[in-house]
Amino acid sequence: MTDRRNFLKSALPLGLGLGVLPMQEIFGAQKPNVAAVSSAKIKIGLNAWSYYVQLYKYQKGEVGGMSLIDMLEECARLEFDAVDPTGYFFPGYPAKPERKFINDFKRRAFQLGLGISGTGIRNDFATVDKSKRNADIALAKTWIEVAAEMGAPVLRVFAGVQPKEHTWDETAVWMAEALAECAEHGKQYGVIVGVQNHGDMLKSADEVIKILKMVNSDWLGTIVDTGFLLTPDPYADIARVIPYAVNWQVKELLGDRKGGKIDMNKLVAIIRNSNYRGYVPIETLPAPDPNVPYDAMTKVPELLGELRKALE
Repeated sequence: MTDRRNFLKSALPLGLGLGVLPMQEIFGAQKPNVAAVSSAKIKIGLNAWSYYVQLYKYQKGEVGGMSLIDMLEECARLEFDAVDPTGYFFPGYPAKPERKFINDFKRRAFQLGLGISGTGIRNDFATVDKSKRNADIALAKTWIEVAAEMGAPVLRVFAGVQPKEHTWDETAVWMAEALAECAEHGKQYGVIVGVQNHGDMLKSADEVIKILKMVNSDWLGTIVDTGFLLTPDPYADIARVIPYAVNWQVKELLGDRKGGKIDMNKLVAIIRNSNYRGYVPIETLPAPDPNVPYDAMTKVPELLGELRKALE
């Protein structure tokens, strides 16, 4: 047990302990511990949102729908290493899916040679309404337990949108408290909570690192969303948050789809220059121009091909 604790302390990317730190102390907080490995290792995954059109059609019983099991089959055909099945597409969301469905999904993924890299929920930990925050904390706890049953190592959560009547620092205090409570629950179930930078409270490496250091838990990391680091140099921000990364969403366009096409070679070079070892899921989205039709069956193989080419 002592050896295992020492491994976790050195391998997981965040500082030790749990508990929200005062804002004034975060700048002096300990830097993350990074696994002592010689190079990065990248396993390619897919975020289920890429097929959101087909998945929602299936939920509504419409023609052209795709079930989560169908999605697994498609991911196996494209030879992904793993999938990130977003919670929204499970039957009955936000309620916990039936165990039979979870087990059937897990079994089919195993048969197809696919890992389950994580799952995610919709939440808002920045809202002023404490009752809503508490409800979303309860939702996160439920889906931490779902993730554990499914064998998913990470639960993806959002930060939330900064309320107009409060400063970033004020909002960060109760957001960090919510994340700390979720991380503690994740610790009990062996599931890491990953907070995604999504252009809301978290738009830069500075903001991501501040909130992670306020919580200061081995069981909280970041989901690196390459499309929502809204800074003059998103690549520099990506490099800064990698030591805290527990999963990714690699998108075709930078800066909320306004910053141009991602340079996949540059991204891969940044990751390889780090010690990150894990899943790097891609996520395709519609074009910024609403007149351009979105076809996931074309976009997913294209973005996957670009990442694979860069990895070669």
